[in-house]
Amino acid sequence: MSGKLTKRVIDGARPGETIWDGELRGFGLRVSPGGTRSYVLKYRARGKQRWITLGQHGQPMPVELQAKRGAVWTPSAARDEALRLMGRVRDGADPALEKKTAREAETLAQFSERYIAEHAEVRNKPKSVKEAKRNLKLHILPVLGNMKLREITREDVARFHRSKQGTPYLANRCLALISHMLSTAERWGVCPHGSTVCRHVDKFKEKARKRYLSTDEVKALGEALIDAELEGYNSYGLSIIRLLMFTGARRSEIEALRWDEVDLERRAIHLQDSKTGQRSIPLAAPALEILSTEKRIEGSPWVFPAMRGDGHYQGLGKLWRAVRDKAALSDVRLHDLRHTFASFGAAGGHSLPIIGALLGHKQSATTERYAHLANDPLHQAVDRISGTIAAALDGTSARIVALK
Repeated sequence: MSGKLTKRVIDGARPGETIWDGELRGFGLRVSPGGTRSYVLKYRARGKQRWITLGQHGQPMPVELQAKRGAVWTPSAARDEALRLMGRVRDGADPALEKKTAREAETLAQFSERYIAEHAEVRNKPKSVKEAKRNLKLHILPVLGNMKLREITREDVARFHRSKQGTPYLANRCLALISHMLSTAERWGVCPHGSTVCRHVDKFKEKARKRYLSTDEVKALGEALIDAELEGYNSYGLSIIRLLMFTGARRSEIEALRWDEVDLERRAIHLQDSKTGQRSIPLAAPALEILSTEKRIEGSPWVFPAMRGDGHYQGLGKLWRAVRDKAALSDVRLHDLRHTFASFGAAGGHSLPIIGALLGHKQSATTERYAHLANDPLHQAVDRISGTIAAALDGTSARIVALK
């Protein structure tokens, strides 16, 4: 390449391509087969050719470099860093070897900071990042944080996992996080290939919690919602609970609902980002009535804005506990309203693919938990059919009973 490595050149780079800067020898851009653009530096030290990855284009720079170079990797920031490293090479240093040595000595706690900044916060949803940080701080790092990555053994991980057997769900989530961190370390060259130690640590069995409200319990909940409304409970929270019942949506999908996602004309909510990506939620008449009568607050994008500040309503947990206690449903979680929506659909004879589409399930296996509920309409149907056939037998059944 004859010219400088610019943003225009970088944006036009193709997967698998390596482009070298025309002015600074050894400075270039490597594009992975998947399209990831990384700035690299190639040089010779002690008679050997070395490669060092400076950072990914557009991604956050290390905190220690941000004050001088900016928040994210750009062509100019990468060029400045390459110049600095080349100066060190001329002074006899070997930055690639230093980086490799430092990474090989990294503890799990040190690596976790890079993992959160360079992987989790880049690729995962904020809720997942928050959960990862919490599990690291409260559970994983107090036990394994001071251990070097390369020294963590399968027995270390298994011992940690066993120590959490009283809370199997938490234990399995922590195991999954440790496993992904170590496999990421392997991909990044911090640990040798094939060194992942979590592969044969068996997860605990998790007891699936299935709680569906009966028709009588739904009636009790409805009466509790009316009582709460008369007593002056927050109307946003009560509307959210009703919408969860009428749509089968996830709590976060309704709680953080924006007006630009609501399409009253087409009777749908169009979510740009949910747990399973973009999806539309059909709206029945009761849900439409709630949304069409909800007052819009000028300047707020939220259907249910917070009482203070610019965010959305946050008090649903406390309000729900009060409402469910009124209805004598103290064991019912908000998420059980989603299960109830699905159970009513299955018992009403709707197919599992239809129910899965309404709930936004990506995998059919997720919807299979409601399969047993679909047997009720089959029993009703067989009763009706058998009754009709029996009546057509000219009283044969009645005569058999009389003979007995």
